[in-house]
Parts: sequence; C-alpha cells; structure tokens
Amino acid sequence: MASFSNLTIGIALASFTTFQLLFHVLSSWLSTRITPGFNNLSQKRKIEWNSRTVSTFHALVVGGFCLYILLYDDAVNADHLWGDPSMVQLNIAITTGYLISDLLLIIYYWKAIGDKFFVIHHLAALYAYYFVLSKGLLAYFGNFRLLAEFSTPFVNQRWFFEVLGYPKSSKANIINGVLMTVVFFVVRIGVIPMYYSRVISSFGTEGFRRLGFAAQSAWIISSVVLDIMNLMWMVKITKGCYKVICLVGQEEAKTHKNGKSN
Repeated sequence: MASFSNLTIGIALASFTTFQLLFHVLSSWLSTRITPGFNNLSQKRKIEWNSRTVSTFHALVVGGFCLYILLYDDAVNADHLWGDPSMVQLNIAITTGYLISDLLLIIYYWKAIGDKFFVIHHLAALYAYYFVLSKGLLAYFGNFRLLAEFSTPFVNQRWFFEVLGYPKSSKANIINGVLMTVVFFVVRIGVIPMYYSRVISSFGTEGFRRLGFAAQSAWIISSVVLDIMNLMWMVKITKGCYKVICLVGQEEAKTHKNGKSN
C-alpha cells in the first residue's frame, strides 16, 4: 500500500501549481519584457517557448539540489539502497510535481508540443520515483538520475536561438551547441559506467533482496529505458553539433579564399 508523507504530497502539489503558474502566466509575462522577439512567434511556438522556459527553471532548481545532495548528504551516499531518503524525497517531490504538470500540458497541447518519447520518459521516471517517495527506497539512485537535468537548459537555449532567428553559425549558437553536447555527454552518457557499476555491485546483497521484485524491476527497467533514450538523443545532438562545426569551417574557408582573391 502506497504511503506518502504529508510533506511529500504538499511539496508535489506546490510544485505542480508553481509550474502551471509559470507556464500559463509568468513565462509569457517575463519573455515579452526580456525578448521582444517573443511577441512575433506563432501561438504554437509560444506554447513550446513557455514549456521550455518552465523546463529550464525546473532543471536549474532540481539540478542544483541534486548536486548538493551528492556532495554533502552523507546519509544517503553511505547506503545507496536504503540510505536516509529525507532530502532526496524533497527534490524528487519537486520533480514529480513538474513531471505531472508537464505531462498534462503535453497531452492538452499535443499538436504544439506532443512527443511520444517525452511521454515515455515522464512515465518511466514517475514509475521509478514512486518507490522513492512512497517507500524511501533507492534514494541515492533516484537523486543520481537528476544529474541529467544539467543538460536541459542548453538544449532549450538551442531551440530559443533557433526560433528567434539566430544563424546557426553565430557565436552564441556555436558556444551553446558545444556546451550542450559536452554537458549532455557528461551528465547523461559519461556517468553510465559509474551508475551501472554501482547498480551491479548491489546485486546479491541483503539490501538488494530486501527491495523486493517490484522495486528491483522498476529500478532496472526505468534506468535502461531512460538511458536508451539518452543514447538516442546523444546521437542526434552530436550529429547536429558536427553539422554546425562543418558549416563554420566552410564559411571560414570561403572567407579566407575571398580574402586571398581580393
């Protein structure tokens, strides 16, 4: 039987409400004052803009909290399976509120921001986080997965530059693109060996047996699904970054050639 603390439920509800408010009110209000180009976007683009603004805010909040826990929460770091989940549950409650909010928005505005991969991603994450929030299991691994959020602001910024009409060869686009590729690799792909080495090292232990089949399968299956998706996205991002670098190289070669001709 699921058992969620009142604090967990309260934070998840507050998170859900906050992110809905950001999407429907604050994002548009701030964007019109920061970026004049926002007013020129189509309604469909404005919906996605607001969605990505909320996504960036969420990533910065939970990513920072996640890193703090990994560095300073000795209780959860000492026992990867059964460590004190208190701080992690707060962070995951925030993420749960966001995921439910975003999932509902994706469904409601499907024509503008509908994406089956994001639906799968959100459902897989929620399924795994259920065990952290209701039973206090696997807090270390649940928090570890949130490291991936550090790449989100760069991915969203690439889209912002695109809809605002920044040339792909612009300095801002190139810097963001390179940072996006590097950070995405580090926090989503580069950590895979470390993550799964700690997963495997727990197999056969008393703590692992105590988890039960439901938690074990939720943990492993959701991790594999999320990392397959991360690998697919990494390939796509790398190809995009390579194309931009090649484009810049071609333009520099053309400029150099024209300079010689003159």
